[in-house]
Amino acid sequence: MSDNVSSTGDEPIEQRVGIGDLRVIRGTGRLRTLLGSCIGLVLHDPKKSVGGLAHIVLPASHGDCSQPGKYADTAIPELLRSIERAGGQTRQLVAKLAGGADMFNSGRVNGIGALNLAMTERLLQEAGIPVLGQHCGGLQGRRMVYNVQTGSVVVEIVGSQPVEI
Repeated sequence: MSDNVSSTGDEPIEQRVGIGDLRVIRGTGRLRTLLGSCIGLVLHDPKKSVGGLAHIVLPASHGDCSQPGKYADTAIPELLRSIERAGGQTRQLVAKLAGGADMFNSGRVNGIGALNLAMTERLLQEAGIPVLGQHCGGLQGRRMVYNVQTGSVVVEIVGSQPVEI
């Protein structure tokens, strides 16, 4: 298996996905990340209990393939390849998104969070992957936790109740 694919046994594990990284997991377990203007993208195959989380920092790679999880245009194809290697099927995938905050309250319509979200949504649409839920925008960062067994994604913002998307 590649470095970003994990198989879990009986004990559910929780793994952190860092900035610009992606990870795929199958069986049981959770993937967790912290987001600001970045987009947390979960792709989940509900029939195979396989899925992954990418922490997308910027919309376009402009040819930089050194860290595929960092850019929307490289993270999505790499996540698809990794899920297939782990036994998932791309035609069964569904997506959930979180993040894309305007962390510095710039008030710009085309701030980096909005650009990240727009590119991710466009690429998912082109790939034919439906977005089942999202918790995006606003001014605050959030934590995102994905449970591969159930497909649930819980989003937490400090001072607010957790939300399942």
